[in-house]
Amino acid sequence: MMTIHTRPLGSPDTAATAAAIHRNALGSAQQRLWQAAIGTMAPDAQTKLPQNPDMEKLDLDALLELAGQATQPRPMAAMLHSPEFRDIDLRSLEASQPEAVGTITLDPARLGANARHAPALERAAERTGIPATALAAIVNAEAAKDSTGQWNTYSRNSRSSAAGLGQFLSRTWEGMAETRGTWLNQTAQAKGWLDRSGQVRPAARADLLQLRYNAAASIETTADYAQANLKLLKRSGVATGEDPSAVARTAYLAHHLGPGDAIKYLKTGLSDERAGLLLRAQIGGGRASQAIARTGDASAAHRAWLDNYVGSRVRPERFA
Repeated sequence: MMTIHTRPLGSPDTAATAAAIHRNALGSAQQRLWQAAIGTMAPDAQTKLPQNPDMEKLDLDALLELAGQATQPRPMAAMLHSPEFRDIDLRSLEASQPEAVGTITLDPARLGANARHAPALERAAERTGIPATALAAIVNAEAAKDSTGQWNTYSRNSRSSAAGLGQFLSRTWEGMAETRGTWLNQTAQAKGWLDRSGQVRPAARADLLQLRYNAAASIETTADYAQANLKLLKRSGVATGEDPSAVARTAYLAHHLGPGDAIKYLKTGLSDERAGLLLRAQIGGGRASQAIARTGDASAAHRAWLDNYVGSRVRPERFA
């Protein structure tokens, strides 16, 4: 016979439950605000797309890399110097000053098994202006976890080159090392891993990529990548939001899609062909076909699923 245990009202457990319910409700409201702020609210806000249980975590690059269609075709350094951003003052991050976003404060206790990463998150936040809670949310959505919820610093995707807490692909990590002003660039310079032109030396590539498994390095680079992506989006006329929740979700969207596709996604929308490819990679061909049939086109189906996913999974308020 099942025994039902009851607790008196006002007990610590009841208070904790109430707080959890409040955070959940707040997160749902902030998801809607985020979608409205960046102009991606689905026509039917109640649309719920089925998810493949094997696709619990966003892992698009792992799947598309197999087909040679990964979502980050160019390193960040190339993006910063590309023709479409020629008139944008992003040639270097060296002179950039951190842009403070919101006043929400990281509570190490909320990190649970990952409390030891609080100092690294706060250092990266102070340096880049990306809220520590936002960084925690991005890492929490990217890194593999053990049964206690502890982030696995040695996270590695067997189907792609993605590795570390930030799940950086090899070419993206190298691009960040070659982007002036980033933490990784300064570290690579100090270690002699770059040649005179600022490119990664072939002999140093293995050591550089191994650094992805260093938690502090991964967190610092996640912050730099978020800062650079948000700058690209803003200078391209994309609304990124102002509060930590909106910033985290927009930054994660760019982290996942890559800045090029993120700009298209948020400004004009992805083509049906591209959106269909991404949706099939995430929820499987059968489910994607059903979702596309319900919404009428692949772009709308993919948008409804991705906005829902990012809004529900990337929750900085959980760490505040």
